[in-house]
Amino acid sequence: MRTSGARRSISELPGARRLYSRGVTNWDELRERAAARYEDGEARLPEDPDARQRQLTRMGNAAGAAGLAALMAGDGGHEWLARAAERYRESWTDAPPESWGRPIGAIKARILAGDWDGAADDAHWAIDAGAAESKSPIGRYAAALAYAVLGEWDQVRVHADVARTDEAFPNEVGDALAFVAAEDVIGYIEAVEAVLESFESRSEYLEDVPVADTVLVLQALAERRGIGAELTSELLP
Repeated sequence: MRTSGARRSISELPGARRLYSRGVTNWDELRERAAARYEDGEARLPEDPDARQRQLTRMGNAAGAAGLAALMAGDGGHEWLARAAERYRESWTDAPPESWGRPIGAIKARILAGDWDGAADDAHWAIDAGAAESKSPIGRYAAALAYAVLGEWDQVRVHADVARTDEAFPNEVGDALAFVAAEDVIGYIEAVEAVLESFESRSEYLEDVPVADTVLVLQALAERRGIGAELTSELLP
């Protein structure tokens, strides 16, 4: 059941996909490849501000991929996820306006690492940067995610509603956040299952790492509200 008017799936967002062949589950190999990409980027970090912020973002993506692969391998991945958050934040200074993927990526990485203090710090960063005043659904999603970390649930509902009713945003993600805020168990389960289904329908994944990271983040937030869902998937630990 859908509760919003938006029609776009998470798998349809520009940039959501990169090469991945289903069946590749050697997490150690995926982690090593991602770590190598990070180290290569670090060795070639340019001085030009625009080129630098782009490279830092690529390094954040690679670090996040290494962290997710480690998480799936049962090794935690905390150090790599922390690096991802740090590189996303470092890239923000010279990033183009409305680059809300950077704080979103940082907050998600902190949550996945179980670093709630770090997530709160990055949540304040997103809010101070103006996510709650953004005219884009991605900006308002950043605000909803930030307020969810901070436990300001009325604000979560406000910004999740803006995001989930915009056709440019995957409505199931906004729905899930709104239901977490409302402590609606049934609504949340239906929404998070839809998010997971969207990930499972892909044939390609960001940074070639097949993990439903958004589901893991939603579950971490839901569990803090006591409404986590029981989910099973090859895309989850």
